Amino acid sequence: MSDDPRRRIPRTDTLLADPRFAAAAERHGRDRVRAAITTAQEAARSGEIAPEDVAGQALSRMPAAPSSLRRVINATGVVVHTNLGRAPLSEAAVEAVAAAAGYTDVEFDLATGARARRGAAALDALLERVPEAGSALVVNNGAAALVLATTALAQGKEVVVSRGELIEIGDGFRLPELIASTGARLREVGTTNRTHLRDYAEAVGPDTGCILKAHPSNFAMTGFTSGVGVDELSTLGAPVVADIGSGLLAPEPTLPAEPDARTWLREGASIVTASGDKLLGGPQAGIVLGDAAIVERLRRHPLARALRVDKLTLAALEATVAGPTPPVLRAIRATANDVAHRTRRIAEALGTDVVEVDGRVGGGGAPGIPLSGMAIALPAAVAERLRLGTPPVVARVADGRCLVDLRCVPEPDDDALLDALRAALG
Repeated sequence: MSDDPRRRIPRTDTLLADPRFAAAAERHGRDRVRAAITTAQEAARSGEIAPEDVAGQALSRMPAAPSSLRRVINATGVVVHTNLGRAPLSEAAVEAVAAAAGYTDVEFDLATGARARRGAAALDALLERVPEAGSALVVNNGAAALVLATTALAQGKEVVVSRGELIEIGDGFRLPELIASTGARLREVGTTNRTHLRDYAEAVGPDTGCILKAHPSNFAMTGFTSGVGVDELSTLGAPVVADIGSGLLAPEPTLPAEPDARTWLREGASIVTASGDKLLGGPQAGIVLGDAAIVERLRRHPLARALRVDKLTLAALEATVAGPTPPVLRAIRATANDVAHRTRRIAEALGTDVVEVDGRVGGGGAPGIPLSGMAIALPAAVAERLRLGTPPVVARVADGRCLVDLRCVPEPDDDALLDALRAALG
């Protein structure tokens, strides 16, 4: 037995005392490190690896980062890319999240030592940007804001909505089913393509909980169409819940047809609901702005606690709203000339062509609105190699070509992108 190589397999406690494993335990947790050691020891006992290789094998099983999520370079030209996490946070928001990761005064008044309004600074930042709102509330996503509003205002009652606004959002979720889940009844008015003020007026009555105005942000309807604006709906006497979807707080000249919170509140919306991680450019969140009494009614509803956001979201949202222009708006406002020099430099280094392309807002915002730009044209097969590289680069495949669009690529990443492209081209 003295010559049995299995006797040379290092003990678990010996390996855990090794500084390399101690550091790994600090980063990934002791249980995860212990599991990797056990797997490597079993491999040595079965003869798959030598006892001397146990430590190296266990360390190789440790992930390179604490999270399995991998940072990717978005070269698709789609700014708010749902599959890539929608809005990239600004540097200010990232710094705010890191600072809030420990203990914070998220719900504590340091001056008095008493409990305070949760996330007061983020809410105040929103109200400063949208002075038309009497109050603000933040929940965990845009759909949650709409669910909370219809539950608090119309549970057991009717929600009056145009048939042309009964939209389906990503992953098969449909507005009628969302509203039905709140215990409210849908009262559909008008037709798919045309709805008039009289249609709403005939439907509003004692059973009306609210009128819902939902911006169909993920599609556009053209031709023989008509709709009713918030300014007209606000004359019917029922609360108007206006869902702008995309999260613009104020008009954006680049997207003149996209609704915004300030405009719809000025037109008479009781409350406006929106997303925080689309055109607002912040973390995933649902924002409610509007009449103070109605917002307070939503805040006091039992469902609000289940939809509450954490301190990291509040920190990122405050930094986004009060800070510099977020990356999303910079990317949307970028013109072909803004990325021309960078695109041509990389294309020349690779000896390939540059072509004109149209980017997209994405995330259900400004459907059909092109964002003029340019891209590096490569063989279609390169797209897969780019995705599997380090760092992963996600490009667009169209017309039999792989198109690498720099609209959403931060300029400091240009050299890493060029290296990835060279590696993918072999």
